[in-house]
Amino acid sequence: MNKPTLVILAAGMGSRYGGLKQIDSFTPEGDTIIDFSLYDALRSGFGKFVFIIRKSFEKEFKAIFNKKLKGKAEVAYVFQELENVPDKYINPERTKPWGTGHALLMAKDVVKENFAIINADDFYGQEAFVTMAKNLMRTDKGSYNFSTMAYSLKNTVSDHGFVSRGECSVDKNGYLIDVTERTHIERINGILMRKDDEGEFIPIDGNTIVSMNFWGFTPKSFEFGGKLFEEFLESNKENLKAEFYLPSIVNEILKSGKASVKVLRSDAKWFGVTYKEDKDIVQKAIEQLKDKGVYPKKLW
Repeated sequence: MNKPTLVILAAGMGSRYGGLKQIDSFTPEGDTIIDFSLYDALRSGFGKFVFIIRKSFEKEFKAIFNKKLKGKAEVAYVFQELENVPDKYINPERTKPWGTGHALLMAKDVVKENFAIINADDFYGQEAFVTMAKNLMRTDKGSYNFSTMAYSLKNTVSDHGFVSRGECSVDKNGYLIDVTERTHIERINGILMRKDDEGEFIPIDGNTIVSMNFWGFTPKSFEFGGKLFEEFLESNKENLKAEFYLPSIVNEILKSGKASVKVLRSDAKWFGVTYKEDKDIVQKAIEQLKDKGVYPKKLW
């Protein structure tokens, strides 16, 4: 049985966190959040890991993860740089990466298997990796049968500020109809609110199904997104903060009529680090999981 690959989106700059949260330590043993995703993925059947990073922190990443994964899985690195766009769209004033959709396009040359893609700074839980791995292993890699791991919005928000989530519309058979990137969801006075297109706050149901950027793809997914990204660049060449999000590619996939995206569900409570203040909560949650024996004291 072909083992799937895990692609880790780790090129972000952590502006709201105030540093490189991807390699920040969250336990006395020095574990990063990525370590738990790698550990869960390995025991769920993933056989290769692809880190999408910036060249500027290549040395730090390799120092941390190469030793841990040596002899356990194949490891590759892909660099998502600002200049990985046509010359006419390069803006020397831009410092922000081009977004998760652009990151996916960068992985095309090194991912030839069925694969899942995740955020580096989100803790998804072992159950999610087991479910995704099983789904990818039984999917024909020449097919357009894709998937996403979905969560309930109320289980995925920070207490310390706003988050971005992909709001999913799902049909009665459990397949994705479309996904809308909500770039500002926040708990205000105990009520979940999101910003609409005019920047006004409106309520959003806590049971809304959302994507945490945990997608399952076959190599056929790389047929999508290239032209869409060029159109995005043309429309946003003067916008230094505009990002091309992965859900944009997913919606293109859905509109093509060629592909389907099965919605896999997880009832796990997400935790992750968007803000520095989230760190204490994450540390306590991981400590409890280790105390319960869900993870060993020393992962590696």
